[in-house]
Amino acid sequence: MGQLSERSAGAAWERLRRLPVWLAPALVTLAVTLTGLGSAQLWRDELATWSAATRSPGDLARLAGTIDAATGPYYLLMHVWTTVVGDSTIALRVPAVLAMTVAAGLLAVLGARLVDRRGGLLAGLLFAVLPGTSRYGQEARPYALATMLAVLATLLLVIALRRPSWARWAGYAAAVAALGLIHLIALTVLTAHALVVLIAWWRGPTAAGIAAPAHLDAERDRRVWRWLVAVVPVALLAGPLLVKARTQQSRQLNWVHLARLDDLSALPGGVAQSSVVGGLLVGVAALGAARLGRRALLPVSAVLLPVLLLFAAGTVVPLWVPRYLVFVVPFACLLAGAALAAVAAPAALVVVVLAGLLGLPDQTALRRTHEWPRSAPVDYAGAARVIADGQRPGDGVVYSPRHSWLFLDLGIEYHLGDPPRDVLVTEDEVRRGDLWAAECPRPAPCLAGTTRVWLVVSGRHAEPLAAVPDAKGDALRADFTVTQVWQRPGLTVALLTSRAGR
Repeated sequence: MGQLSERSAGAAWERLRRLPVWLAPALVTLAVTLTGLGSAQLWRDELATWSAATRSPGDLARLAGTIDAATGPYYLLMHVWTTVVGDSTIALRVPAVLAMTVAAGLLAVLGARLVDRRGGLLAGLLFAVLPGTSRYGQEARPYALATMLAVLATLLLVIALRRPSWARWAGYAAAVAALGLIHLIALTVLTAHALVVLIAWWRGPTAAGIAAPAHLDAERDRRVWRWLVAVVPVALLAGPLLVKARTQQSRQLNWVHLARLDDLSALPGGVAQSSVVGGLLVGVAALGAARLGRRALLPVSAVLLPVLLLFAAGTVVPLWVPRYLVFVVPFACLLAGAALAAVAAPAALVVVVLAGLLGLPDQTALRRTHEWPRSAPVDYAGAARVIADGQRPGDGVVYSPRHSWLFLDLGIEYHLGDPPRDVLVTEDEVRRGDLWAAECPRPAPCLAGTTRVWLVVSGRHAEPLAAVPDAKGDALRADFTVTQVWQRPGLTVALLTSRAGR
């Protein structure tokens, strides 16, 4: 049986070798990320994407000026996308699926250039089966696009360093500029690029781990200056975004804490979306770095420098969010692919399959909910169904808390389509150029005349009226009684009836 299994793995490897190096990783990634694409509800961050993407370009510009400048270009891209294909859960997530698929293919090509064909293929396959690839490949947020562009920019850098020309450097400049517009923090990968360019200028491309024709040694001075010119567009485009985003940090990242040392140890599990698989990846990647020697300079620095920079910044300013570093995962997979390329093909494929099997529980869980922890989902759709089943003309709705990252109102509106009138709203989020609407400072007059109110409260509450604080809660308790209560995961829905109407 063992010999038969080994022969089967060997035959599978031979078939893979005959295909273009990018094809199998791309197809596996596409298949994995499409599986259960619409199973998990849109979670809070994706609801923000939906809210932004369905606004006009002018409204998007107002939003960028208020709170979300850093994500503004991504929202504009999603606005164009949803205008063409719609705003269903699957439609919103397809760009991330495509981006991760392309990232896997590009990673295989990059690995083939830096290591060898086998190393590139194994790196791409390993990347495809990671739970983190599915998690961020099934999310309507910019992380998958940033991952794709980080790999693309790095591949184009290698091509330009090997065979310099203005056309190749122009392609690199375009990729880096796009990366900066999609995800500012992903620009930290430029520190790795700068290090490689500097060493290639000082000692030659071979010393930087990039094989190049010997006659190109005379290109050293031109190489470094061309790289500096190539990063000018990203400075011009992303610079204003960075300045504006810095002024919005207190609102955008008010939920983030300063980084601590133990955050570094939790990072592999965070970006891989599995502690076991993340640990396996780090271990195999370390072996690959040792095997590659100086050829490991680019992938190692593309992993370590962004992590260390964000961590150092995060100890001073609240910035440390593991998912912001998802773009370093392909480079860790490249190092792991180099280690696996040193063993027999069947054994290497066994490790890839093992990584996939170890990640299966997390793969299953993330298709139930994108919330964290997975045991605490928020059932916006269930709450919306409760309201839809009992809604009558003239009904109102009230949310508590209102100004929360749970986006209770967006979740109900997305699933309900035609929700009851939001009775406390004085100015909606679109007109405010914000992610949250403004409510009546004095709720009682705004509630007057409404006989039935649907109250949506975060969490599980046997007495939902008691969970509403401040003047809003006082007004509801004074004028309404609870008729019925429904519990849904993460939410409580109550139907309130006016005392005057009874």
